Amino acid sequence: MDFRHYSMIIQWSDEDQAYIVTVPELPGCRTHGATYKKAVKQGQDAIESWIMVAKELGRPIPPPNKVAV
Repeated sequence: MDFRHYSMIIQWSDEDQAYIVTVPELPGCRTHGATYKKAVKQGQDAIESWIMVAKELGRPIPPPNKVAV
């Protein structure tokens, strides 16, 4: 399973002065970054970590969303 296939919703937060990253396929998988580039990197790291922990705990890993064209 390739972590790059997961979706990331990246939104600017005036309150936090940071980009907030949410991975909709992975419950509770959220992070942030001070710049857009850092937010993307943090999102990729969060996805990898989420999947690694789920595997260690024997929990199911939801598949990435697919876009139908």
